[in-house]
Amino acid sequence: MTELSRPPSAPEPAPSSAAPERLPPSSVAPAQPSPPQPYVAEHDEASWREGLRTGTPTLFGIGAWGLVVGIAMVKSGLTVPQALGMTLMVFAGSAQLASLPLIAAATPIWIIFLTALAVNLRFVIFAALLAPHFAELPWRKRLLLGYVAGDMTVAIFLQKYPDEQPKVGKLSYLKGLLYPNWAAWQIGSIAGIFLGSAVPTQWGLGFAGTLAILCITVPLVASRPALAGVVVAAIVSVAGAAWPYKLGLLGAVVLGMLTAMAVEELTDKWKGRA
Repeated sequence: MTELSRPPSAPEPAPSSAAPERLPPSSVAPAQPSPPQPYVAEHDEASWREGLRTGTPTLFGIGAWGLVVGIAMVKSGLTVPQALGMTLMVFAGSAQLASLPLIAAATPIWIIFLTALAVNLRFVIFAALLAPHFAELPWRKRLLLGYVAGDMTVAIFLQKYPDEQPKVGKLSYLKGLLYPNWAAWQIGSIAGIFLGSAVPTQWGLGFAGTLAILCITVPLVASRPALAGVVVAAIVSVAGAAWPYKLGLLGAVVLGMLTAMAVEELTDKWKGRA
């Protein structure tokens, strides 16, 4: 057998001695890093003191309101441990007062829960308004803020910070409003619980509680939707006064809120067309 001849291989190129080509420097300046966003959870002493100073004028009224509710809980038949547990866990004077006559009348528990839930539905709106400001916080901190939030404190905060942009001091300002408000309520409520047995029934605490609710509600009725909701709730509550299990109160709250939401939606549409 004869060996097959292989074709001659191509010669390898000689190494080039020329220097590698350099690209001309870019005429575009490198992009500057954007400044870090302010962290709202950073403690700011000045903002905390400002929140405390702003909320201080409301603390006396909150404490007095808690005192009335604390006495009402004991007068409605709750024991001292039951009243203490209610004020510490619920922390909602209007819902507590709405539940007391139902508890005294041995109303089914599901109606009591639904009534308290309907009265406190406004806190769903408060949570929706506060959520964009503190979306980056851990859920445990947001849960704590939701627990100690109150009507006036949320309104004051939103007047100070209507914009959702992160700013240093936001959380400190809110804490300066919330924590003293919670403490004032609990001090007043606990004092009312222990003083309840010593207060005569003839003092008319039910009427005092009604006046306290009016003092808190009237300043909040400052817009057309709120006024419409209050009018509808008042009409339904009077019309349903004879309904069993105080269902007239539950219906008044639900229909009042739905009316306020509908009027606000229609008002926004009218403004958009204008």
